[in-house]
Amino acid sequence: MHHQRSLGIISQHVIELATTRLNEIGLEVCFSKNCHQMDEFHSSSIEARIDDLHTAFSDKTVKGILTAIGGHNSNQLLNKIDYSIIKSNPKILCGFSDITALSNAIYTKTELITYNGPHFSTLGMAQGLDYTIEYFKKMFNE
Repeated sequence: MHHQRSLGIISQHVIELATTRLNEIGLEVCFSKNCHQMDEFHSSSIEARIDDLHTAFSDKTVKGILTAIGGHNSNQLLNKIDYSIIKSNPKILCGFSDITALSNAIYTKTELITYNGPHFSTLGMAQGLDYTIEYFKKMFNE
């Protein structure tokens, strides 16, 4: 695992399966502008990730944000986030692994409760997701 990964490393089959599963539970999927951008570490630039994060939180049509996949460089974002955007536009943020640093910073700065749960790519796994999907649905419906 190198860095917080781009959706660009996820196969089209996994993207389609994850999208189908999310649609089946009543969620409409949209992707951030920079989600496929990749550098030599299979990550998008800090600026691109900040732009996507701010845009997603600012967009009133976005109910929740799923991270694409983890890695280990979300800490690079922490001092560049405009936490007032997040505090003014609270919504679900879900991911795990590297995203824990991001979730903890957001909670500390805004008191927004985030979710340690599946990445978008996790929802594209071929099997073994019954429990995950059951509780994922509860996150959006309770």
